Amino acid sequence: MKITWFGHSAFRLDFAGKAVLIDPFFTGNPAFTTDRAAAVDGVTHILVTHGHGDHVGDTVAIAKETGAKVVTNYDLCMYLASQGVQNFDPMNTGGTIDAGGFQVSLVRADHSAGLVEAGVGFPLGSPNGIVVRAAGEPTVYHMGDTDIFGDMALIHEIYAPKIGLVPIGDRFTMGAASAALACRRFFQFETVIPCHYGSFGIIDPNAEKFVAAMAGSATKVVVPEKGVAVGV
Repeated sequence: MKITWFGHSAFRLDFAGKAVLIDPFFTGNPAFTTDRAAAVDGVTHILVTHGHGDHVGDTVAIAKETGAKVVTNYDLCMYLASQGVQNFDPMNTGGTIDAGGFQVSLVRADHSAGLVEAGVGFPLGSPNGIVVRAAGEPTVYHMGDTDIFGDMALIHEIYAPKIGLVPIGDRFTMGAASAALACRRFFQFETVIPCHYGSFGIIDPNAEKFVAAMAGSATKVVVPEKGVAVGV
């Protein structure tokens, strides 16, 4: 498997002939520096953790361009369908689907979820983390936007993820110390990749505090260059 980070919480997973985008926030993302055409080339699926604009991002446009299947919670799926997405697979917290060659599970996240249009805010289901499992590949857990919570221990027990995509930027998610505590206490990750930092000025500008907080852990911390695939 190859994992590419595009800044903020946007990732691409390439494995077994699949190209999966998670939270493809490209347009308006100050940290997105990759060629957009390359980022979406061959995309087969788009997974969205929750309904905030910095995670839904370019989902509708990419789905229309590529025909990629969109997977997210039911409420958000129905909203995206109303925006023109035709290929979608709704689910909800605790559920697992067969996405065709791999499984997607939605798990709990402690956050909010909704959009604002014409000055009116409306909810779009629950915030989630996403677990991706495929035969012969390491299980990946994208935490979405979340605080630390004790039931992360159950997520580890049920899914045993080996790769963690972990928000660390503080203010809207865990900060470095809480994120490192979550990784150390509740999981046995082989590799963690920090995210949700370095994009907007009101969140942490870099991953240095998280890297320091993970020092001495058996878990490998990878801070990738944006747009450059990392093998895991």
